[in-house]
Amino acid sequence: MSTPIAKFEEGRLMAVLVAPIVSEKATMVGEKSNAVTFKVLQDATKPEIKAAVELMFKVQVKGVSVVNTKGKTKRFGKSIGRRDNVRKAYVTLQPGQELNLSGEAA
Repeated sequence: MSTPIAKFEEGRLMAVLVAPIVSEKATMVGEKSNAVTFKVLQDATKPEIKAAVELMFKVQVKGVSVVNTKGKTKRFGKSIGRRDNVRKAYVTLQPGQELNLSGEAA
């Protein structure tokens, strides 16, 4: 497990995962295929995301799928603005592995 982490800087890996995504869709995917959804940096690669999850949560990752979502154009009063583009990572864990995002100490 130390080999994939050794390829990347630890500081970079700590910054790759921006936030967990907690939504109905993310919960359904998690229950169906033992996957966890994260918002990640725009330039994050699949190997980086895998190494970051393994480093931070001490679990084995089976695979990583990535989705780029364009930001919507929204109006704020008279002016028109844009939401940021979002890169989501669906991280599938090995069978038997579990990731606790509720923040409770184990």
